[in-house]
Amino acid sequence: MKTIDLRRPFLHILLIIFLSLVAYSNTFHSPFQFDDMPGIVDNPIIKDLQLFVKPSKAEVFDEYLEYNTFKSRYVSYLTFALNYKAGGLNVVGYHIVNLIIHISAALVIYFLIMLTFRTPYLRGSPIRAYNVHIAFFTAVIFACHPIQTQAVTYIWQRSASLAALLYILSLASYIKWRLSSDRTSSKGFFFYLVCIISAILAMKTKEIAFMLPLTIALYEFLFFEGSLRRRTLWLIPIILCIFIIPLTLISIDKPVGELIGDMSKNIRGNSELSRSLYLITSFRVIITYIRLIFFPVGQNLDYDYPVYQSFFDTEVLLSFVFLVSLPGLSVYLYYRYRDTVKHIRLILFGVFWFFINLLLESSVIPLNNVIFEHRLYLPSIGVFLVITVLLFMAVEKLKKRNFQIEKAVVTGLIIITFVLTGAAYARNGVWKDEKTLWENVVKNSPDKPRGHINLGNVFLSQGKSDKAMEQYLIALKLDPESSEACYNLGNVFIAQGKFDKATEQYLMTIKLDPHNYSAHYNLGNTYQSQGLTDKAIEQYQTAIRLKPDHQGAYNNLGIAYQSQGLTDKAIEQYRTAIRLNPGFSGAYYNLGAAYQTKGLISKAREHYEMAAKLLKDRK
Repeated sequence: MKTIDLRRPFLHILLIIFLSLVAYSNTFHSPFQFDDMPGIVDNPIIKDLQLFVKPSKAEVFDEYLEYNTFKSRYVSYLTFALNYKAGGLNVVGYHIVNLIIHISAALVIYFLIMLTFRTPYLRGSPIRAYNVHIAFFTAVIFACHPIQTQAVTYIWQRSASLAALLYILSLASYIKWRLSSDRTSSKGFFFYLVCIISAILAMKTKEIAFMLPLTIALYEFLFFEGSLRRRTLWLIPIILCIFIIPLTLISIDKPVGELIGDMSKNIRGNSELSRSLYLITSFRVIITYIRLIFFPVGQNLDYDYPVYQSFFDTEVLLSFVFLVSLPGLSVYLYYRYRDTVKHIRLILFGVFWFFINLLLESSVIPLNNVIFEHRLYLPSIGVFLVITVLLFMAVEKLKKRNFQIEKAVVTGLIIITFVLTGAAYARNGVWKDEKTLWENVVKNSPDKPRGHINLGNVFLSQGKSDKAMEQYLIALKLDPESSEACYNLGNVFIAQGKFDKATEQYLMTIKLDPHNYSAHYNLGNTYQSQGLTDKAIEQYQTAIRLKPDHQGAYNNLGIAYQSQGLTDKAIEQYRTAIRLNPGFSGAYYNLGAAYQTKGLISKAREHYEMAAKLLKDRK
């Protein structure tokens, strides 16, 4: 009877795919969450493929930052647009694409490590005998670890997983090219071309790819041989890709002073933290990341993470010393043992991979949130590689004393893989719906307003206005100047028919955040319901100025004009609303009513019928 060879790559590929499917089998119907709403559901850019042919046309959306993100993450936006074209807002298609990206990334990691063991310095390494084990367990742990769920199940974070896939594909293609016997042949050059194209696409997917040229250069000088001049020439086209991201973030037709200002603004986003405080806090954040890799308990979409004020805080100082010691020790071990222990290069590369790929998001560039689990997606590969290499170094060292050591380590890793798969499945259960997600956030971050606000939004959407109000009041108690809590409290009062109280909350919201177009829009609605039409018109116009594609504001502005007898103006607004959303049945109906007022009966009938058809199709 034949036994199954557990070292066969084909079996490894099947296991990676199967276990990934198990870990994410409960996610396909998880709804759009959090940033999915503005990024996908309400994003006009992904709903018009023509904008990807002529991206400059999307500049109309620059007022509320979609255009800047679109420019810098063109590739990820394109995948969302293709998803929308294929299935509209059917969430299943988006989850399928995200999972395909994740599985593909794990498979590329597998082949990348297999290729690495064919490089000059590792061909004679004693742990090359365990190359398939190291490749498989690095890839499968990456695929099944629960820390990756946020980058996979959270649809909007496709940019992180897709950029990572293109990043490692670029590196793997470079390695394949370097290992080619004839690098100048068409076959050899093909892999170099894939490396460059993948690098460009990664840069246009998410800014984390900025470090790719440095990673490829590090790999080249760690694992390959050759003259410095020739190797540098090979790397130049890859290094030039670095300029893609900064050039994307700025407009080259502006003066130098404005370019620098644009660059700083785009890098910083809306973060209120100084660079120094963000850096100090990042030392603690990276320790948390490492803890989550080894002990993934207490995962949270929205951490209530403390901002540290001094480098000399005991926790910060100890974290800094520990973090510096890791690359420091790996460099020391490399220079001491590089001639005798060839595979020490893998340890150095894995450690530097982790820190290099955390550098952009956990250093001196302040982002809106100091910690997010999806930021570990790419860096974690280095940690998983170091862990597996160290384990099989131990196997090689101890095998003469205990011939069962390899079997014990492999068995242990299999058990860990199954445990991680179960943990990922359980974590994905939190993403089942908005209620389970935000209840989990409130449980883990009870003193952070955002979780309470979003849980309140869930209750409000379910018609549970009392429960919603309770959450908003908790948020206001935690942060009395929370414009978002005020705004949503106004929505509760609207649901309860308390227009005066709603008006108070919307006015307070606008005082705290004058650019909240939704507050202006809803305030317009409250004024309109109270017969204050002039005030309503003013608020609708402000909402449109802040958000030029606000179809609801155009429609309601038309209603306001219609109530004043300004039918021509009303018709103009309804037409704009329909142009922005051809499926807007209410705008068709209102336009029909406006035509009827003018005595244009055939046009009125045409638009009434269109409104009825759209309503029927929706059912």
